[in-house]
Amino acid sequence: MRRLSTREDLDIARKQCEDRIAGQKIRILICAGTGCLAGGSGRIYEKMCELCKRDPDAEIVFGEEVAHSDTDVEKSGCHGFCEMGPLVRIEPYNFLYIKVKPEDCEEIYNTTVLGGKPVERLLYSMNGVTYPAQEDIPFYAKQMRLVLKNCGHIGAEHIEEALAFDGYKALEKALFTMTPEEVINVIYDSNLRGRGGGGFQTGYKWKQVARQGEKIRYVVCNGDEGDPGAFMDRSVMEGDPHKMIEGMLIAAYAVGAQEGYIYVRAEYPLAVSRLKTAIAQAEEAGLIGDNILGTGFSFKLHINKGAGAFVCGEGSALTASIEGERGMPRTKPPRTVEQGLFGKPTVLNNVETYANVPMIILNGSDWYHSIGTEKSPGTKAFAVTGSINNTGLIEVPMGTTLREIIYDIGGGIKGGKQFKAVQIGGPSGGCLISSDLDVALDFDSLKEKGAMIGSGGLVVMDEDTCMVEVARFFMNFTQNESCGKCVPCREGTMRMLEILEDIVNGRGTMEQLDLLEELGHAITDTALCGLGKSAALPVLSTLRVFRDEYEEHVRDRKCRTGTCKALSSYTIDPDKCKGCSKCARNCPVGAITGEIKSPYKIDQSKCIKCGACMENCPFGAISRS
Repeated sequence: MRRLSTREDLDIARKQCEDRIAGQKIRILICAGTGCLAGGSGRIYEKMCELCKRDPDAEIVFGEEVAHSDTDVEKSGCHGFCEMGPLVRIEPYNFLYIKVKPEDCEEIYNTTVLGGKPVERLLYSMNGVTYPAQEDIPFYAKQMRLVLKNCGHIGAEHIEEALAFDGYKALEKALFTMTPEEVINVIYDSNLRGRGGGGFQTGYKWKQVARQGEKIRYVVCNGDEGDPGAFMDRSVMEGDPHKMIEGMLIAAYAVGAQEGYIYVRAEYPLAVSRLKTAIAQAEEAGLIGDNILGTGFSFKLHINKGAGAFVCGEGSALTASIEGERGMPRTKPPRTVEQGLFGKPTVLNNVETYANVPMIILNGSDWYHSIGTEKSPGTKAFAVTGSINNTGLIEVPMGTTLREIIYDIGGGIKGGKQFKAVQIGGPSGGCLISSDLDVALDFDSLKEKGAMIGSGGLVVMDEDTCMVEVARFFMNFTQNESCGKCVPCREGTMRMLEILEDIVNGRGTMEQLDLLEELGHAITDTALCGLGKSAALPVLSTLRVFRDEYEEHVRDRKCRTGTCKALSSYTIDPDKCKGCSKCARNCPVGAITGEIKSPYKIDQSKCIKCGACMENCPFGAISRS
């Protein structure tokens, strides 16, 4: 794209991009997010490109017309419906094809691209109803996709696609019709709260930076999303990177920053690649660099790859990492808004927060307040994983209930099992149970429940989940990721993990349960950074609502779900056993003995509880308790 030097240049370029897309009869949008690429969508893209180039003059049935037109094939970002990937969307019909394989491409091309009809077998069906249009599928129909609006609907690797869908229109409005103070006031009045987990008021943070005497200022984006099972920020960076970049540009204009950094996990190679492409394209177009659109506003943007340390999601540790220091939090004050990156005033927000900024500038703070709740306006993206039928990435208004997410959007619990709990907010969050299904998911309501939205990870658990093992898993993660700077987090999490290991391995005592709780509160009260202060939350919340399971592990040496192997035992029902010896032949330690055609027995003193016997029994004679 040629360099855009004026506002008129931008408007002309946007109109050209809109006309190009409007002139395309057929658009094929192939999910090229990390998940679908792992499922083979790259080969689907190559095959569809090959088919469309094979006969560029082929007649395309379009309604009642027959047209000659090139078909546009694009790599889009994540469509969100990850359970059904790889996904292919065909416009203008809005057909969404699920679980597509490369061998399906020929049929899609002949039936849909040339014939204008759906491939019925590739459409989503539920309860006997088939949904040709993506927007009608219950998974999508119950959402409000604003931040994720373009993900899956535009090509992720071309700035022209972003421009055709209102990209950089908010930046244009800010630069040409608003003062920096007016921009800050709109964000402040909108009450946009940080989507990285803390829920701090974004506009207030910007005001603090803008009022600093130091004129060298920075804008930093936290893309270090480290929660297990979370991929909201990754999907924005992969699927609509220009939206986030535009938000950073607006923030820089508002606070008078000249330079910015995107801190993104090195484990997100596709996000890094797409960000590099987007920044290069924006620089070439004159939307990043010196004298942007002839306004005198200049801004340079860099990418810094993190090495995977969870603690670098904390503001001061993140800025230290960018500076080349070891990523460790520091005591506050001074805060990041006063002395952040390189000791200068710094605006630090996460990917989703910046992605909200352009639409607030375009539509106004009153519009934003019409969505969500009074104190938590707007929408929130959640990564829904675990024991749920429709895993994936969703976006709903703040205040949506857990019941709506799990049953209306998520399609309920896998296998028709009972809902038990959801871990919300990752390793820094807490558990919600069945009595919390109708609690509004917003910053303040969850805080009252001893949980937090965090970055937006939702791990759904069913009746067969051991909550003690869940607590052990998250504590193991937190302990491994502790930077070790402060004693409460370094030593406290290690001791808590040791106690949890004792409990799941049948060595726990009732006294340890009290010590576990005491340690959890001590760490929460005294740890140095926000991550340390929230490290014990998964344990404290499960202790509070599932204490009976902890006591059962300790007192009865029993795990009701059979998850904790040390507390499980395998037995053979003599009435069902046919004496085939298959269990004995598959036992790796020789713990099973007997005679052919007579019931076999398991020596519990030798059994290592591997489960090989139960897996190989053809008669269902072996059970675990």
